[in-house]
Amino acid sequence: MAQGTAPKTDYSDSNTKAHVLSLPLENSQADREPHSYERWLIAKLMRMAGSPAIRFQLWNGEVIEPEQGLARFTLHLKDHKALYSLVANPNLAFGDLYSAGRLEIDGDLPDLMESLYRSVHAARQKWPKWLDALWKNHNPRATGISEAKENIHHHYDLGNEFYQLWLDNAEMQYTCAYYEHPGNTLEQAQLAKLEHVCRKLRLRPGMTVVEAGCGWGGLARYMARNYGVKVHSYNISREQLAYAQAESERQGLDGLITYVEDDYRNITGQYDAFVSVGMLEHVGKENYRALSELIKRSLKPNGIALLHSIGRNRPMLMNAWIEKRIFPGAYPPSIGEFMEICEHGDFSVLDVENLRLHYAQTLSHWTERFEANAERVTEMYDEHFTRAWRLYLAGSIAAFRAGSLQLFQVVFTHGDNNQLPQSRQDLYAFPATPEGN
Repeated sequence: MAQGTAPKTDYSDSNTKAHVLSLPLENSQADREPHSYERWLIAKLMRMAGSPAIRFQLWNGEVIEPEQGLARFTLHLKDHKALYSLVANPNLAFGDLYSAGRLEIDGDLPDLMESLYRSVHAARQKWPKWLDALWKNHNPRATGISEAKENIHHHYDLGNEFYQLWLDNAEMQYTCAYYEHPGNTLEQAQLAKLEHVCRKLRLRPGMTVVEAGCGWGGLARYMARNYGVKVHSYNISREQLAYAQAESERQGLDGLITYVEDDYRNITGQYDAFVSVGMLEHVGKENYRALSELIKRSLKPNGIALLHSIGRNRPMLMNAWIEKRIFPGAYPPSIGEFMEICEHGDFSVLDVENLRLHYAQTLSHWTERFEANAERVTEMYDEHFTRAWRLYLAGSIAAFRAGSLQLFQVVFTHGDNNQLPQSRQDLYAFPATPEGN
């Protein structure tokens, strides 16, 4: 193997000027036999991870079986430095090593990640404090106005073509879909999600809606097209807004929709509804009080708000690798932290729904399409990028299956608003899923 350290991969698109992904790509150095203490390190690592059903194959071909039961998966370590990185900080190193090709996996990747998440979650209760501190995930990057723009630029401005390869072709939604029936297509489920959101907001023709973080504009178009409302949508991703504006004009909706390239903190005016789907993860909990105050002053007296966000059952930091390589600044709030937003604004919570398993199914559909277009992704970027995103999608499927991530939709209004429906029966009076998609 070649010696030395390869430079970091810095992907740039001449159109978006996006800094896409940086990975430490040190070359494998399988130039010696394993030492006995390295075998001991692997055994120790597996015990700390709860003894999952995993075997290791070392760089010389030697196999180390799990201490308990039969192996369901095999991890191939390509060099001894990969082992030391994994032991020192598995939360970061696992993703880096896999992306760089220094760690290979035999077995279904989402299943492996789910097995690890469940095993580590159970074992963590017995960790010594020093190990918990050593393997602790780092705090997310800042999410001030200038930092937020860079964070969003890093993830969402990869180029619209990349996302079009594997998102739905109905409204290009990069958020959890709503599967009324397990056999729904991705397109049906994403349109059903948009309908579900609109019903919860009790939209009627002529209403005004403000949207914080609009993605590629699909929800705004759906609200305008199907409910006849006027929408102001805020976003700081230039790539997404260019797509959203063009599609709005193509559908003849630009008279109902105003797309604003600006931070959500600069929203002005009052509206009948406030909605944010998939943005709260990027807000940062230090900004929750300000967000609460923004929503309070943006809602008319009888207005309704809906926040749709990845979350947690209890406060936890984002996985170090995902925060560092994929989603800078990300922090999914616990349900308690979510409620702090409502409490600070003296809001009445009307509805809390958890769509955790819907997101696992959404991610499975995305992964199928991603894998079908993996060669094209590699052509656009390179193999390291493709492997990184494959792991990100697989790890996300696993996190929702294992329950370490949740998906909350929370609906609330001013505490003194009495113009409310008596029940939620009308939300389910007829299917949200469209026919024929």
